[in-house]
Amino acid sequence: ISCTFSPTPLQVDGLFIIGWMYLPPHDPHVDDPMRFKPLFRIHLMERKSATVECMYGHKGPHNGHIQIVKKDEFSTKCNQTDHHRMSGGRQEEFRTWLREEWGRTLEDIFHEHMQELILMKFIYTSQYDNCLTYRRIYLPPSSPDDLIKPGLFKGTYGSHGLEIVMLSFHGKKAKGTKITGDPNIPAGQQTVEIDLAHPLQLPDIENLHDFSELSRIVLEVQEQVRREEQEQEHRQEEEDPSQPAEKPLGGEGAEGEDTAAGAEGSTQDKAPASQPFVLPMGVISRNEDYPRTCRI
Repeated sequence: ISCTFSPTPLQVDGLFIIGWMYLPPHDPHVDDPMRFKPLFRIHLMERKSATVECMYGHKGPHNGHIQIVKKDEFSTKCNQTDHHRMSGGRQEEFRTWLREEWGRTLEDIFHEHMQELILMKFIYTSQYDNCLTYRRIYLPPSSPDDLIKPGLFKGTYGSHGLEIVMLSFHGKKAKGTKITGDPNIPAGQQTVEIDLAHPLQLPDIENLHDFSELSRIVLEVQEQVRREEQEQEHRQEEEDPSQPAEKPLGGEGAEGEDTAAGAEGSTQDKAPASQPFVLPMGVISRNEDYPRTCRI
């Protein structure tokens, strides 16, 4: 919905259409359910007549406005932003926002960089006063052969807290797209890309602790990918020297691409159903909450 906001489902409830803001759970509790609060509602009073109310703030519903921008897009505007203010001024508003958004007080956050990021997010989000533009999110299609069901995932992003990412498959690639953004990767932009054609066979459990050994394995695969791209370019030049060499499909979801499972070919078949996984030396996990096994 903007740089730092979360998905907003619409719900019809009697004579109201309600827009809810879905928020990630408080960091680092990634397994907790999503939180939600109402942003606006449309009161269907009579046929072809409706009243729009802003639900932002702590003083109850107040006058708002909705405008249809184009297909799959609309904007909301609050007409009484004074309802968003608190008697204690911006300090009280910040303390309340911090408690609701992060589940803690500023005194609980000792990391200076994290304090700066949180303050930046408060200033950025509060300046809009619930005057926002919403765009529909189309969830990616799924296939029985997918390594994991695509869709929305939540995860920890360090000092940025918990964020929402959409996983999708595009031929020989899998992509993670930010739904909740931050200053590093805004909403709607790609945060990770996975090469499904070159799965890694992890070393034995002892060598998994060695970061240099893991780096060596990754570099070998990257060199293999580079050689394969060069060989494909040479083959294309030999077949038709007048045509510029084309790079392999980058996974943009074009028609006729292989499925994710098909792209992996026989390499995937040779992989074990599950491999042990441990964190390398020098890498830590808060609360020791991370998977102990993986597929690839």
